[in-house]
Amino acid sequence: MTTPPDPRQSNLPTNVPDSPNGKISPENNQLPQMRSPSAEAQTQYEQQLAKMPRSLLLNKQTPSIPLVSPIILMAIALVVVGLSINNFWIGISGALVGGLISLRVLWIGSQPLLDELVPAKQRSIIVAVVGAIVSIFALLKFSGINQRINEWANQQKWDEIGSLAEWTGAVGQIFIAVLAVYVAWRQYIISRDLTIKQNELTAQQNIITQQQTIDTYFQGISDLVLDEEGLLEDWPQERLLAEGRTAAILSSVDSSGKSKILRFLSTSKLLTPLERDRRLGRAIFDGAGGYAEDRVNGVRVIDLGVMLAKADLSNTDLRRTDLSEANLIGANLSNCDLVKANLSRAILYGANLAGADFKATRLFYGSVETATPRSHTQPPYPNYRTGIFTGAVVENADFTGVQQLSEEQRQYCCAWGGEETRSTIPGGCEGIPNKLQASI
Repeated sequence: MTTPPDPRQSNLPTNVPDSPNGKISPENNQLPQMRSPSAEAQTQYEQQLAKMPRSLLLNKQTPSIPLVSPIILMAIALVVVGLSINNFWIGISGALVGGLISLRVLWIGSQPLLDELVPAKQRSIIVAVVGAIVSIFALLKFSGINQRINEWANQQKWDEIGSLAEWTGAVGQIFIAVLAVYVAWRQYIISRDLTIKQNELTAQQNIITQQQTIDTYFQGISDLVLDEEGLLEDWPQERLLAEGRTAAILSSVDSSGKSKILRFLSTSKLLTPLERDRRLGRAIFDGAGGYAEDRVNGVRVIDLGVMLAKADLSNTDLRRTDLSEANLIGANLSNCDLVKANLSRAILYGANLAGADFKATRLFYGSVETATPRSHTQPPYPNYRTGIFTGAVVENADFTGVQQLSEEQRQYCCAWGGEETRSTIPGGCEGIPNKLQASI
């Protein structure tokens, strides 16, 4: 027996594939939605509106201006005829008709411009403000309040009120004066802040310029004393040029720049006396990848000499710098970090060493019992084994608040510093003889 087809399933698509298990999958179970022709047309119309420019939409919303030019021309003609024949009714008729129609056309044409200049919400607010003012004026007028105000004003003694006004004016002038003082004070504060900011900017620019100058100096010295293979090649004239460049730049930079230059030269062993051969004067290798030192007969690439005399090196980092035999007369070394710095045979006469860190700083060679400072009256033949003539000149130096001063350093400074130096050494010099006074 054949089962008749279900009419409700006659509209289903016949090309829906079956799932492997014979059931219709959820994806295939979705039926296409049927749309009416009117709905499709409306959707297409909305899509066209979305693609249209906004200017066209605004133009479509603009009310159309009726074509009334012939009527206005006829009204103008009536006015001209009325004026020419001096007829009141013809002239007034043309004027009324032309004026009313022209005003209507102008109102319709100016509507988009008015909407653009003053939106509808703002127009409502403006009209509401005008209406409120007119309403308040009308209420005062018709309620009789304005008449009572006039009667009260006529009964007042305006002379007394004028005196009160003068007092009020005086108070106002005082207030204006106070306000002027406040404005002037604020201008001073703003000017001061701007000056501080400008000074900070100038200081930063100076630091950048100084660093660029120092970098150029480093590159120039390296090119001057090194050959193409990177080996030290310092002929006498090249050493003189290097010393000249160093003297020039040390006199043009601040304390921080001086410390950078000294650390660079010390780390590069350009301030260390190097052992030379007896023919060409070339530096000799030490067999460990560096150049051999010779404190007695060695030659320095750059001899500082008097470049640092009375120099300001306060609050700088001079760790591991080789300042041996440097002339530091009157130099300001306060609060310097002199950890492991070499000050042997340096002239520290009258130098300010207050607050400096003297941890492992070398002031002499040999033992403290036999070490003596360099002498300008004796031949410069220091003995680096016994320490004779290898010590620094510390006469009249200020050691106030020196940090991490070892016992040997304290004994040497007390023995060879003189009375003025002995009075500034931390821990005192009691029991230590004054060898400087005894040697005079």
